[in-house]
Amino acid sequence: MTKEKLYRRSDAAAYVREVHHVPCAASTLAKMHTVGGGPEVTYVGRWPLYSESALDTWVAAKTRIARNTSERPRQLIAAE
Repeated sequence: MTKEKLYRRSDAAAYVREVHHVPCAASTLAKMHTVGGGPEVTYVGRWPLYSESALDTWVAAKTRIARNTSERPRQLIAAE
């Protein structure tokens, strides 16, 4: 078993901002943990912890290169 650094939610968000230069808030990680789509979480007792590799993998999966604005992912707009 490798010893990898684990981060609490606020430190995990800071890691994503500092290492990957991607905006990320602890509240975003909390929300994504609830609804899905966030990085993998390891529990130690009752505390959710994020590993560097899980955060790196999550950012890589969310990163997409576009050569122009027509290649940007489109947001789904809910019908009213």
